Amino acid sequence: MLRIPLLPTLRREVLRTSRGYTTNRIAVDGFTGSVGNTPLIYLKSLSEQTGCKIFGKAEFQNPGGSIKDRAAVGVVRDAEEKGFLKPGGTVVEGTAGNTGIGLAHVCRSKGYKCVIFMPNTQSQEKIDLLRMLGAEVFPVPAVAYENPQNYNHQAREYAKSIPNAIWTDQFDNTANAYAHYISTGPEIWEQTQGEIDGFICSTGTGGTLAGVGKYLKEKSKCKTQTWLADPPGSVLHSYITSGGKLTERKGSSITEGIGQGRITHNLATFVNDITGSIHISDEKSISMVYQLLDTEGLYVGASSALNVVAAVELAQMMGKGSKVVTVLCDGAYRYQSRLFSKKWLKAKGLEEAIPEHLKKYSVLD
Repeated sequence: MLRIPLLPTLRREVLRTSRGYTTNRIAVDGFTGSVGNTPLIYLKSLSEQTGCKIFGKAEFQNPGGSIKDRAAVGVVRDAEEKGFLKPGGTVVEGTAGNTGIGLAHVCRSKGYKCVIFMPNTQSQEKIDLLRMLGAEVFPVPAVAYENPQNYNHQAREYAKSIPNAIWTDQFDNTANAYAHYISTGPEIWEQTQGEIDGFICSTGTGGTLAGVGKYLKEKSKCKTQTWLADPPGSVLHSYITSGGKLTERKGSSITEGIGQGRITHNLATFVNDITGSIHISDEKSISMVYQLLDTEGLYVGASSALNVVAAVELAQMMGKGSKVVTVLCDGAYRYQSRLFSKKWLKAKGLEEAIPEHLKKYSVLD
């Protein structure tokens, strides 16, 4: 296991002022100051099984519970710095859940009103939490991005209709990717002491993959590979493996907030530099949700599990001794009524994807 030396006090202060994210100081400045500097977890059992070193960035330890806290802070700060968002204003976004939760937290801490449009296919836990955080939530039918009634377009039009409001546009606002370029990427580089062979994660907006990938490519002088992990129903895997052919989106996945039917502006900043792509089935993701709970004590959502499956497969492709990092996007608390429900799993045809000795964790009827 890598041992990371403590940074000198001066170095910590430089990181704080240049990146704008939390450091190891005892006190931080409110919610936004507490975002970032999440631990890098060595996944012992999986590493031992593969003969590689596999790590998961514990983004569920952000104060809002997910990696999307970083994007939320980044896009709001960018709007403030550009003068688009003024005191007492309204922040509007179209989101599958976690970005909205991050934005709701940020808005509460800064005194803004928060309005969220989201697909009505998302978990009730996410919708309830958004409302508890004071956000106004509009669940709308899940339709393709090309449809004018897509939740992103509805959010944009709503923001235009009221005074002193912004649409944060998380998919195409590259302040999202920049937030990861100045925070997540540097943290991973420091925590691995620059010894990282591969980084892999799924993508929805493209911010994490693009921002982290760009930083690691620059710091490693192109030695660190960056891979995409893609769920069913997304066109990105075929786009990468076909050399840039965008096909029509087909099918769906039980994962939430990841997969895409187009190349977002965030992803476009790095898509030509992606090393490769790995397609991960829902069966593998569900199995890993339970395996991580059993062997690592980690209670994570399906997208995090998908990332870990992909990290294992990438490490095996790269060979013994390789060091691979992925992100643990959020915890399972926001999905437990589905992921640990026998009835829901059976309805999705995923009950048998869970190894027999792990079915003891499926405790909800």
